[in-house]
Amino acid sequence: MKIVVLAGGISTERDVSLSTGRMIYQALKKNRHQAVLLDAFFGYDGEDPENVFDLDRDWAAQVEDVREVSPDPEQIRAMRPGGGKAYFGPNVIRICQEADIVFMALHGGDGENGRIQACFDLMGITYTGTDYVSCALAMDKGITKELLRANNIAVPEGKRVKKGETADTETEFPCMVKAGCGGSSVGVSLVRDRSAYERALEEGLRYDDEVIVERYIKGREFSVAVIGGRALPVIEIAPREGFYDYKNKYQAGNTVETCPALLPEDKFLEIQRTAEKVFRVLRMKSYARVDFIMEAETEKIYCLEANTLPGMTPASLLPQEARAVGMSFEQLCEKIIELSLAGSGEDRQERKGGDSYEKHDIG
Repeated sequence: MKIVVLAGGISTERDVSLSTGRMIYQALKKNRHQAVLLDAFFGYDGEDPENVFDLDRDWAAQVEDVREVSPDPEQIRAMRPGGGKAYFGPNVIRICQEADIVFMALHGGDGENGRIQACFDLMGITYTGTDYVSCALAMDKGITKELLRANNIAVPEGKRVKKGETADTETEFPCMVKAGCGGSSVGVSLVRDRSAYERALEEGLRYDDEVIVERYIKGREFSVAVIGGRALPVIEIAPREGFYDYKNKYQAGNTVETCPALLPEDKFLEIQRTAEKVFRVLRMKSYARVDFIMEAETEKIYCLEANTLPGMTPASLLPQEARAVGMSFEQLCEKIIELSLAGSGEDRQERKGGDSYEKHDIG
């Protein structure tokens, strides 16, 4: 099968995307596909773009590991010859049209807000993952919270603060300040006093026109992937210090991850069932990942956010959850392609209990 692994781009999560793309590309080559790893922003300016699938080339050779600090999109733009007005680089659309499917390895920005998915829909390009509607809903943290709350899914109490608004004086500390759109905890701050709050607002508004201010919940953090409407085992995320920020997510050894999570059966299943419900409420298709926190004092479970293109880096959570049920990385990639081509799982409006990967099913 001819497959484009589309990665890179110009978001603050560019490094993560390229690392994800490298892993997927290498897995697809092992699975004997004609795969190319293509940077969405820089594209391909070599000869005969229609024949790139036949080139004897290691497309992942130049990809570096994720750095501790997220890249600056403006610096990335300045690196492309002729400037960076258009999102797609040379021959990207042409090569994607030649492919049987595009494996979406983009993170953040236009890769996850639905714009590229909408473009591909109009151009008849088949791609992995969910569609533009679900991407747009999940990317906006404010909209996500409103939809989940309306469907009786607990989310942390909070408010929106838009660019240009005066910082209110009623905020209680500690609290979390998050850029309204984005992922990988870029633009996210744990705030403990007024001066830190004002700095966090400024930082968050660098990335978006709106930030979300939430009550800080002290507790244990969890994540669970949903594939074809079915939840994988719950994984617990415990940073060695601080919270689960960009550095702790992608630098090896900064976080202890336990899969399956050590939880009572009822809590394990509650998180799985809630993740499946979030998947339906946000109209997700094929696969996604949903993040939670369980408050230490009350053991109440809150949904933090949903991710329509979960990371597939060496440090990512989704591959670890898949391994817990005996699914290799190569098999995971094939499953995502299968679901995306067939449309499996996306039209399930109602689900019956008992068909998640329950604790006693995990060997």
